[in-house]
Amino acid sequence: MPSPRLIGERFNLPLVLDRLPAPDAHSPDNPVLISVFAEDQADRVGTAPAEGHFERDQARRAKVMRLLGSGHVRSARDYYNAAMILQHSHLVEHFHLGHVLARLSALAGYGPAKWLAAASMDRWLMHQGLPQHYGTQYVEDGEGFRLWDVEPETTDEERAEWNVPPLGEAVRMAADFPV
Repeated sequence: MPSPRLIGERFNLPLVLDRLPAPDAHSPDNPVLISVFAEDQADRVGTAPAEGHFERDQARRAKVMRLLGSGHVRSARDYYNAAMILQHSHLVEHFHLGHVLARLSALAGYGPAKWLAAASMDRWLMHQGLPQHYGTQYVEDGEGFRLWDVEPETTDEERAEWNVPPLGEAVRMAADFPV
């Protein structure tokens, strides 16, 4: 059963995806999304998220969903900013929507969105108990961190296309995570 705080965040994913237009190359970046993105990132400076981030994350996700619903997420950067906010959720629906937004942003030419498209897909898969595709997600294992299980068929060339480090480097990075 989801946390009572998360129940209010449920939404109709197929309907949202069905109504989602492609990013508009001529739309200016939404200043509200720029600000919300900056706030999100400020909560993640250092080794652990800032105290009270959960409630602020939830408010930011609600704002992003309202902006999506009202058609105010238009540019490739808007799609990236919205995807990053959704990435910091606990609902697989947010991870899925975040992946779609980041992928559309990347395909529209916004370079930073490539890695986020890969990471949001991996997070979506991981939270369903499935192996990740690219190798961007880590979990605590009681002694430190380890890379979540990865599909063995994914190549380092495919990872490079989405700005993800080679698998060997990702495995080594787990040892550097602070415990």
